[in-house]
Amino acid sequence: MATSGRNLNDVVTRFWTIAAPLYDHPGLQQWVYRPAQDEVIDELRAHGSRRVADIACGTGILAARIADELKPDEVYGVDMSDGMLRQAQARSAQVDWRKGPAEQLPFDDATLDAVVSTSAFHFFDQPAAMREFYRVLRPGGLAAIATISPPQLPLLGRLTNSRSSAAHNPSAQEMRALFTDAGFAIIEQHRVHRPLWTRGVWDLITIGEKP
Repeated sequence: MATSGRNLNDVVTRFWTIAAPLYDHPGLQQWVYRPAQDEVIDELRAHGSRRVADIACGTGILAARIADELKPDEVYGVDMSDGMLRQAQARSAQVDWRKGPAEQLPFDDATLDAVVSTSAFHFFDQPAAMREFYRVLRPGGLAAIATISPPQLPLLGRLTNSRSSAAHNPSAQEMRALFTDAGFAIIEQHRVHRPLWTRGVWDLITIGEKP
């Protein structure tokens, strides 16, 4: 997705600034987004992360949960959309909300214990975002990324996984390569555990550690 990442970010930002209120629909959150967010929170709890950033945080549901449930020292929510960030700021005063793209994170080198992102990675310039995740993490820091990753069926792959698509849904193998190319050691990768009737979401979680 390196070819038109900035232009795509602009389009996505404008869309979500308008559509932000729809994102919080209870059914959408419970059945589509929450299973991956639950797994990310479990990983952060196990890792003992004290400084955490949620990238493409949307209206701030995951970042607010991290603050409420894990009570780390610092929680950041980063998003490109003003509409999303307005709703996030109204949701929680415990989170430090910041505007910025995944490819240019508003953090100094080696300052975070964990970087997480759920259901947004397909919109990023993926190699650039992974390099940024690596840059801002301290040694031993965790990256936990939940992605939409449909099965590799011929027609479905042409529709959703083509590198010429505006939003690229990486395969499991591509995610592993993105992590290792950025310098991460892969700890875990598996399909997100979710109810049978929602498995068509096809999400995958990949977890890596900065050596």
